[in-house]
Amino acid sequence: MQKKLLLKFSAVFLLLLKIIPANASNEAKLALNFKQNIDTLQKAPSLYLVDENQLPLVGIKLVNTKNKFSAVTDMNGIGQLSYSTGDVIEVYALNSLVLKVEIKKNESMIMVSSKNPGVASLKPIRTLYDQTVKPSLSTMATDVVYNTDLTKTPVTSIKSSITGRLAGLYTNQNSGRLGSEGRTDGTASLISLGSLGSDAVTMSLRGQNPVVIVDGIPRPLTIFNMEEIESITVLKDAVSTAMLGVKGASGVILITTRRGAKAKQSISFTAQTAFQKSLKLPQALNSFQYATLYNEARLNDGLTPVYTAADLQAYQTGSDPQGHFDVNWADLVTKPSSRFNHYTLNVSGGNDFGKYFVAVEHVDQNGLFRTSDLNTYNTDNNYKSYVIRSNVDLQINKKLSAGINLMGRLINGNEPGYGSQSILNSIYATPNNAYPIYNPNGSFGTTSSYQNNIYAQAISSGYIGTYKRDVSADLFLKRTFDEITKGLWLKAKASIYATLSENTYRNKSFASFFYNPTTKAYTQYGTIGTQNNYTGINYQGHSDYEELTLGYDRNFGQHGISAVLLANHDNSFTGSDLPYTVQGISGKASYNFDEKYVADVAFGYNGSNYYPPSGNYKYGFFPAMGLAWNINKENFLKDSKWLNSLKLYGSYGKTGNDNPGYFVYIQRYFDGTATYFGSTPGSNTSIYEQPLANPNITWEKANKFNVGLQGAILDNKLSFTAEYYRDKYYDLLMQRGKNSALIGQNYPLENIGQSRYTGWDFKLNFQQTVNDFNYYVAATGGLQQSKVLYQNEVNQPFPWMARTGQAVGQRYGYVADGLFQNTAEVNSSAKLEGYTAQPGDIKYRDLNGDGIINQLDQTAIGNAKPLFYYGLNFGFQFKGFDFSALIQGAMNRTIYLNGNTEWAFQNNGFGQAWEQNLDRWTPQTAATATMPRLSVGTNINNEATSTFWQHSGNYARLKNVEVGYTIPNHWARKIGLQSIRVFGNGTNLLTFSAYDRVDPEVYNGNYPIQRSINMGINIKL
Repeated sequence: MQKKLLLKFSAVFLLLLKIIPANASNEAKLALNFKQNIDTLQKAPSLYLVDENQLPLVGIKLVNTKNKFSAVTDMNGIGQLSYSTGDVIEVYALNSLVLKVEIKKNESMIMVSSKNPGVASLKPIRTLYDQTVKPSLSTMATDVVYNTDLTKTPVTSIKSSITGRLAGLYTNQNSGRLGSEGRTDGTASLISLGSLGSDAVTMSLRGQNPVVIVDGIPRPLTIFNMEEIESITVLKDAVSTAMLGVKGASGVILITTRRGAKAKQSISFTAQTAFQKSLKLPQALNSFQYATLYNEARLNDGLTPVYTAADLQAYQTGSDPQGHFDVNWADLVTKPSSRFNHYTLNVSGGNDFGKYFVAVEHVDQNGLFRTSDLNTYNTDNNYKSYVIRSNVDLQINKKLSAGINLMGRLINGNEPGYGSQSILNSIYATPNNAYPIYNPNGSFGTTSSYQNNIYAQAISSGYIGTYKRDVSADLFLKRTFDEITKGLWLKAKASIYATLSENTYRNKSFASFFYNPTTKAYTQYGTIGTQNNYTGINYQGHSDYEELTLGYDRNFGQHGISAVLLANHDNSFTGSDLPYTVQGISGKASYNFDEKYVADVAFGYNGSNYYPPSGNYKYGFFPAMGLAWNINKENFLKDSKWLNSLKLYGSYGKTGNDNPGYFVYIQRYFDGTATYFGSTPGSNTSIYEQPLANPNITWEKANKFNVGLQGAILDNKLSFTAEYYRDKYYDLLMQRGKNSALIGQNYPLENIGQSRYTGWDFKLNFQQTVNDFNYYVAATGGLQQSKVLYQNEVNQPFPWMARTGQAVGQRYGYVADGLFQNTAEVNSSAKLEGYTAQPGDIKYRDLNGDGIINQLDQTAIGNAKPLFYYGLNFGFQFKGFDFSALIQGAMNRTIYLNGNTEWAFQNNGFGQAWEQNLDRWTPQTAATATMPRLSVGTNINNEATSTFWQHSGNYARLKNVEVGYTIPNHWARKIGLQSIRVFGNGTNLLTFSAYDRVDPEVYNGNYPIQRSINMGINIKL
């Protein structure tokens, strides 16, 4: 099947090539046309209009105040206008004056801020499969962020760069580890890079994990050179995603890379370096505090103290550093700061024949672990990448165009041999007085209870290198058929992608020793210097994608029609898995009357080979429709001076989510070891089935409704968008709650679940220019609530135990009623099943009043209000100075704290204790205590899931600030440069949170989030 499709697409390519006139293949004539195009561009009296992202601006009116000549910019941003040095040009967007600029000598380019609502409303909206639509003619729910905002944050992940900038998109960063991209599973349409660690930024678009599409092709890659991205667009409703069919229910993150423009060659080089610092590391107790609290915990448990008064005095005074240790492991092993170096080189330009954009990037990011000069190799965790991209567009003749996108990248990662997170876990699990760093003879110290020296884990465990290679190539040909009927075109596209990840293991064992000061003897734990020396492939995969599109765009007087019909085939392989293939047809048609009334219909009809076959594939049909009304074009508002634009729009449709698993409709059997009648484990081989097959599995579905109001007022200075959505997801895959273990097998996932997401998205944008001072304010936000409509759960004896009706992903636990203050209160309260409470323990609410605390008293806990997330972006430009800032945050959010960094003396009593444990309950601190009494090891009462450990996750973060200065152009030209800009920016500078003991996003011992201070310079030739 795959070979046949490839042959068909190859035939289409050949057919398009045959349409080229024979004389066009003459190399000499092609070269002559190329030179003539350049000469025409250079001689034409024209002005070139771009925004701050270097994108050409279309439909902008230019007026020369001297001679009153005017022109409107074409699709290349060029306005044919007679002018001379010193003339003042007025720039209008939708009849609103945006800018006045005096033409200086040898200047033909005018930059206009896209923050202006009038300018923004003329920029086309990018949609699926490389299509664009004029904003006033769109019925879709979308939002976009452009290059200049993306590059303000020194990151490698698009997830981090778009935080707080797009309406309807909520992000959460729960780890700060280096690298930015995790491996997807075998059902992904294309395979992405494996994780080097991952910054673990999760994206939620109206409650769903969106599909990532790069230059029109489903490709879930999120590591990017930010300078190579033109824009990132979110597609949120059914009309905008219907053509994806079984992949459209979750919404889309649409990444569009930069392309060349019809302009003289531009070379841009940026060098920047950042200093990074970890935020909000857990604060461990020193040895004296630890020993004091440990004694107290043992007394609470009815045990004898282990530290004498002399021990406590030695810890407090530091009088015996050899026998009473106090090692701050976090300070010893981690660095106070690290470096992030970033270099990019871009070259772009073009003419009527060809346009090109080429980008090269290098990133070198260090981690947080200290290294040792004794090693000849690096034991820190770090990340290095080398990326090259080339996008070329050719206008072969008036009817035939082509393009090719090439991308290649190498990524090298390094980890301590023991592993970054494992070292952090050791820090969180080891008290300061556990053992010395070194023994008197210079060996690594340890004890029988702690047999792995943390410093040795960091510097003497070798290293693990990760090497990743990615290559992609996209090719398209487009032929217009105006000779048949004006506006008809055909486009063929093909793409290949390959990825490989391999690990080089140079990790080694190490020995640590317990020194007995009495006998002077050493006891060895571990093996000295046993090193691994092998390289293995972590995973590899490749994919191919083919697409054929027939389109039609034409206006008939007041009637406008646009339509596309598309067939595509998306095929991917991961390791030794069988290929995963999605294929089908889709289409979209739009009609507008006088650009006043707009109607869209769209559909997807496709399926995948991982479902039970009907023929070779099982297909589904996913339709959607949308309507829009440009109210401002009505006669009763046409001459309104206060209203510039006002559009009411809405859509409704059915979309799909492909979640098939790996051929789960087939009953599978596995071989493995098993124990029979008392024989030792692993002594026999068995064949067993697991899990039960589901022969009726199909895709998940969503009915999505969206309605919005969009407009601009105050002479196009203030724009607004408000949208309401109501999405029902059904046929969700989940396991039955009403199942039985008697059958001896796990039940399969079945299409039985239902949930609903409702909410509001909004965006507000204001921009104004006063003389040389240009400023803007943009606010985005979302309000989202979810509800489980149905899940197959066991019959719950009490309504508060039911999962149906609660929020999706709702946590369940006990409701805490403070701490027991005395024995009388303990005796008069309900008892936790299997536990005898003491004063200082957490008291739980007896919901069913039976005098026993058990699972029947567990209920939904957490904030039941809709999640509210927001971003506030503001800035200004004055002469050569520019400033911008982004504040981002969330409300009605909860965080849950537990584990080694929250509770004292975990790991059977050998764990660390923390600053917050000083506020534990004692008879003396009963009135002010914020933590329960201390225990050694696990306390089943106090560590049970409950509201006691749940805190407000509301926060506001100064996510980004940037200050820059562009040296006057006449100074730059004296040394042969077009422009020089120096800048500095900072990320995660300030955080204001309702519960500020931990970072509101990264807690519970995860790799800490990083604050960065970055400095750089941009030079353009």
